[in-house]
Amino acid sequence: MANIQSAKKRIKVIKTKTLRNRMVKTQAKNAVKKFRKVLAEDLTVAQDQLKATSSALDKAVSKGVMHRNAASRKKSRLTKALNKAMAE
Repeated sequence: MANIQSAKKRIKVIKTKTLRNRMVKTQAKNAVKKFRKVLAEDLTVAQDQLKATSSALDKAVSKGVMHRNAASRKKSRLTKALNKAMAE
C-alpha cells in the first residue's frame, strides 16, 4: 500500500478511470454483439443498428479507450458484413 499522499490519490484516480474505461469498452462490445445478432435476423433494422454501433465505437475512440484504427477496422468489417448480407 502507498504511504505518500500523492500515490494514494493516484490509486483513487486510477480506480475511477478504470471503471469509466471498462464501461465504455463494454458499451462498444455490446453494440457490436447487438449488431451481429440483428444482422442475422432483420436487415432493415441492421442498417440503423450499424449507425448506433459506429457511434459507440467513435465514442470509445474519443474517450481514449480504443485506438482509432482499431475502431475503423471494426466499423469497416461490420459494414462489409452488412453489404454482403444485403447482396444475398
